[in-house]
Amino acid sequence: MAIAEQNPDGLTSAPPWMQSAGWALASLSLATLLSSLGTSIASVGLPSLMQNFGATFQAVQWVVLAYLLAITTLIVSAGRLADMFGRRPLLLGGIALFTSASVLCGLAPTLWLLIAARAVQGLGAALMMALTLAFVAETVTKDRIGCAMGLLGAMSAIGTTLGPSLGGLLITGFGWRAIFLVNVPLGVLTFALAWRALPARNKTARLDRGTFDVVGTALLALTLAAYALAMTLGRGNFGTLKIGLLIAAGTGVFLFAAAQARVKNPLIRLASFRDLQLSASLAMSLVVATVMMATLVVAPFYLSRGLGLDAAMVGAVLSTGPLVSTLSALVAGRLTDRFGAHRMMVAGLLSLTTGTFLLSLAMTRFGIAGYIVAITVTCIGYALFQTSNNAAVMTGVDAGQRGVVSGLLNLSRNLGLITGASLMGAIFAVASAEGHEGIGLLSSEAAARGMQVTFQTATVLALAALFLALLSARATGRAESRAS
Repeated sequence: MAIAEQNPDGLTSAPPWMQSAGWALASLSLATLLSSLGTSIASVGLPSLMQNFGATFQAVQWVVLAYLLAITTLIVSAGRLADMFGRRPLLLGGIALFTSASVLCGLAPTLWLLIAARAVQGLGAALMMALTLAFVAETVTKDRIGCAMGLLGAMSAIGTTLGPSLGGLLITGFGWRAIFLVNVPLGVLTFALAWRALPARNKTARLDRGTFDVVGTALLALTLAAYALAMTLGRGNFGTLKIGLLIAAGTGVFLFAAAQARVKNPLIRLASFRDLQLSASLAMSLVVATVMMATLVVAPFYLSRGLGLDAAMVGAVLSTGPLVSTLSALVAGRLTDRFGAHRMMVAGLLSLTTGTFLLSLAMTRFGIAGYIVAITVTCIGYALFQTSNNAAVMTGVDAGQRGVVSGLLNLSRNLGLITGASLMGAIFAVASAEGHEGIGLLSSEAAARGMQVTFQTATVLALAALFLALLSARATGRAESRAS
């Protein structure tokens, strides 16, 4: 049996076989799986929660919203704390917090205690999501970062895909509490593996930690919360509350930028956005996530109303996208390592643009086959982009900033998903329900029309992302030429 060794500082470290990149990646993969599973598995339990707690849908939807809001508002701060105090203890703390909160969720006697526990669970997930990407550059060599990013992307897709089906089985067999308690053994395993496999010392933690930017953190959290709530409440209906929240978010951005310019140790160094590659990557991540959200909020209506599929067939066809994304992410990592991140980024966005254009045709005469071909091309492009974009950013960032930049990458994706759910849903509703009493009474022609307009918009957005990728690649090429 291998014996743990002590380094000169007296800190216990794992035996060499456990410090291999493979075991470390396994722990990071499980952390990624847990955080994505926590997002997807809860949605399927909302009807059961309504029945068990005698609550309205508006009340139980906070079981999902509390988790997403906690991640969105705190993920950048989580990355900053890790840069200051070390990534290993923060990642282990995130796993422990997520696991403990899962126990509280499963045992919650009231709905509001469940919602509070889900917010705590979201904080744990924010730590895990921010630090898994940041750890990759310390775990594998530079020429293998693409493969590692592809693996994490595949695990995220697996968690998203597995959540609804696993949740349904658990609720049927054991009740709603099981969808939260299932995280406990997975969390314990992830914690044990991370404890043994990840380096005992964080060589990238700063010696001069400075002070944590409390004011900036509070302003950013409030700003992001206002925007997220504006996008999730009302779903496209611009009432007084939504307009007020958007105004608050806009004001928050201005106040946050002003605060960051004044403090010695800001949460986010605004000067870093002068880096074209970083700014373009964050913008592209937001736009692409917005585009991909259309496949989740619009496609079900098209498949059920436009193609006349029953619920079982809709679910089966919708599973094509996540399955393609999972398989493509693994291949995308190898391609990124072989041909370079920028080339694969452009190739991915070309495929994404082609796929959304095919979806915008919405030709019902081709039936299921037409949709599957289009969504396959779209998801291959998404996997290529996501893997190569993450690899490009995390390879080029300074070691002392990996945590906060990883948080920004995840934040841009989350904001894109939130924006896409509201924006694409609103576009579909307006384009398809014209002349009808409501979206629930859509004819086949109206659903196809809504699909066309929504994915025409998505294609324009994908082209904008492609333009940014080409611009970034050109600027990077020039910089490398001058350096040589």
